[in-house]
Amino acid sequence: MQPQVTFLGALLAGLFTISLGGLLWWMLHPPKQIQSAVAKARHAVGAFKRILVPTSGVSYSEKAIELACRLGVEQKAEILLTYVLEIPRTLPLNAPIPQAEKEAQEALNRGKEIVELHRLTPILRLERAREAGEGIVKIARDNDVDVIVLGMRPTWRGSQTGWGKTTDLLLRKAPCEVVIDKLPE
Repeated sequence: MQPQVTFLGALLAGLFTISLGGLLWWMLHPPKQIQSAVAKARHAVGAFKRILVPTSGVSYSEKAIELACRLGVEQKAEILLTYVLEIPRTLPLNAPIPQAEKEAQEALNRGKEIVELHRLTPILRLERAREAGEGIVKIARDNDVDVIVLGMRPTWRGSQTGWGKTTDLLLRKAPCEVVIDKLPE
């Protein structure tokens, strides 16, 4: 009796041989060993799934949006863009401020364009607060963000630490990591 070779049998034998060969190649070529500290750092940055970027519509804020996109592009992170309207204590928090609201929406829309260029998901939030830092911390807590990327003006004024009051408050109270992007002067 002669063995019969069918097309299906030959195909299955070929697939088996290729998969077995691939498995052997994989076993004989292990990945390069890396130090545990390097692996932890890579995992920490790779864990950024939701990135908060406060924007004010100025160039250093838009550069921070670009940086956030580059940090989140590999893991397809959501970029939460927020504009905090600082409402004076003499007005109620829900007081209409048409010109400021219009500027805020324009800044958020410019940021949205930057995020969409990287094919990431933008989430826009307009927050009202007495102080910008408090509003940013509230949004970070409410939305369970992994990191805040904050653009900082190239020149700062006055503070003992060299930071502005918003940056200082974020560094002290943020519920997550904070990345500060300061442009050179």
